[in-house]
Amino acid sequence: MNLPNLISAARIVAAPFIAALPFIDSVAVRFGAFALYLITAISDHIDGKIARERGLITDLGKVLDPLADKLLLVGCFVPMFLLQASFNDPLRMLLPRMEEMSEYYFVTFAMGAVYFPWWVLVPIIGREAFMTWFRGFAQARGVVIAAQKLGKWKAGFQYTWMGAAFAWFALRLLIERNQWWGHPAADIGARVLGSIGAVTMYVALALTLISLADYLVRHGRVFTTPAKR
Repeated sequence: MNLPNLISAARIVAAPFIAALPFIDSVAVRFGAFALYLITAISDHIDGKIARERGLITDLGKVLDPLADKLLLVGCFVPMFLLQASFNDPLRMLLPRMEEMSEYYFVTFAMGAVYFPWWVLVPIIGREAFMTWFRGFAQARGVVIAAQKLGKWKAGFQYTWMGAAFAWFALRLLIERNQWWGHPAADIGARVLGSIGAVTMYVALALTLISLADYLVRHGRVFTTPAKR
């Protein structure tokens, strides 16, 4: 197993910890979850770059890298949705109750309280599932669907949004433990972080839908292309 594949495998191993650590009632652990998220997200760029520059692209890597991406997405969205969805969110109401549910909505300057709603979660997860199927469907017809700039921009905003959420899980608990609510520095810090998270969430959603439409326009012909035998 070469270095890029080892990095991808490490990202796969990290995903369950990223999903679980934000639920631990500890400031240090939650900051640790944020640090682990950053390392994992950055390594997503590093392993691909190393593989391309050193000619280390393998069939195993083609399986491990997208698997690691999907697990990172799920590993982030589990705590994000459970902690940030509105109490009355119809999808959230179907899930088990928990002590801190709905308490970690983003606090912003101009948008008030911003929750993580089902209508953001479902299109993003659905888009990833569809593109996984679509790429395989196209490949069976001799069409390779490469990543587009819109998709890369979407990923950048999505990673920023998820990072802001994980940082907020730790920062909010820190503010609460030290009774800093109402302190100007804590208030500004919370609103800056929350505004970044809220804006990047909405932009990520928009780019998710736009990039999906772009892929379908560019490669829609595969639906009328017969599969290779």
